[in-house]
Amino acid sequence: MKKAIVRKVDQISVSHFYETYRSALGLQLLNSPLGMGRKILQPTLNRPGLALAGYFSYFAHERIQIFGAAEMSYLSTTLHGEERAERLRWLMKEDVPCLIFSRGAEVPADVLRHADDFSVCVFRSTLPTMKLVNQTTIILENEFAESTTVHGCMVDVRGVGVLITGKSGIGKSEISLGLVERGSSLVADDMVRIRNISGQLVATSPKLSSGFIEIRGIGIINVTNLFGLKAYRRQKEVDLIINLTDSQMSEIDRLGLSHQTTDILGVEVERLNLPVAPGRDMTRLVEVAALGRYLRESGYDMAGEFNKRLHNEIKVRKNLSITPDNF
Repeated sequence: MKKAIVRKVDQISVSHFYETYRSALGLQLLNSPLGMGRKILQPTLNRPGLALAGYFSYFAHERIQIFGAAEMSYLSTTLHGEERAERLRWLMKEDVPCLIFSRGAEVPADVLRHADDFSVCVFRSTLPTMKLVNQTTIILENEFAESTTVHGCMVDVRGVGVLITGKSGIGKSEISLGLVERGSSLVADDMVRIRNISGQLVATSPKLSSGFIEIRGIGIINVTNLFGLKAYRRQKEVDLIINLTDSQMSEIDRLGLSHQTTDILGVEVERLNLPVAPGRDMTRLVEVAALGRYLRESGYDMAGEFNKRLHNEIKVRKNLSITPDNF
């Protein structure tokens, strides 16, 4: 594969976060939208309980601030008067991206007033605190993940994520269509976007082409219309790269004992070079390769077992050749 361009995200705007995930997180803007241009600089969250209590050291001001039941209880029962106003104003002036109150809580008017003074957006979510924290963390990990785009096809073959690569016109899309016809699920055709999420490579399709595959001579095909909803999957982890080549058969490892890898976004992925030749059922071969990968992950190595048998047979024949009867 050619060296891919890596896209790194070091910030996202509050506006992008809100507009993209308002429905998923049940968000409602409660005050002025002037803070929509603020930047979220870290893919993690912060509960500002310690800051409200007066401990300001190590305050994670670059993160979204989540107010749950504990913070709301402290605001309503313990923090009052000038001390309350001072702590709230300190919190707002620290350039926090935004505040989110969970559980559909009623946000005190003074919180909204101080937030408006510093142009900080305040949102209310219908989700319980832990569900809000979990879902928002997953969203931010996805948003901040390093990504790259690879020319190829991505297919979920019986639970194994197979990235099919090779030069243009070698048959990647046709093989992918054949796999879908045999029960696999298409993830992406032609352009595959890959993100490194916590050390795991996750492949998706560009939004425009999701669910479609291009077959030369036929045109654009919607796989779900032809083969049903199971024919398309929105995303899948990359487990195996199958690189289609036009190499001579004699140049390829015939036993499959050695396993090559390719580095994608700092993660090593097993790669199999599979030669394309007239008369070879490439769809079936890719499926078998995927199943072989599944078996190895399950603890059974087909090539390794054959190699052991071969060595045992050599030992047996060697021992037989030096017995007294052979003198």
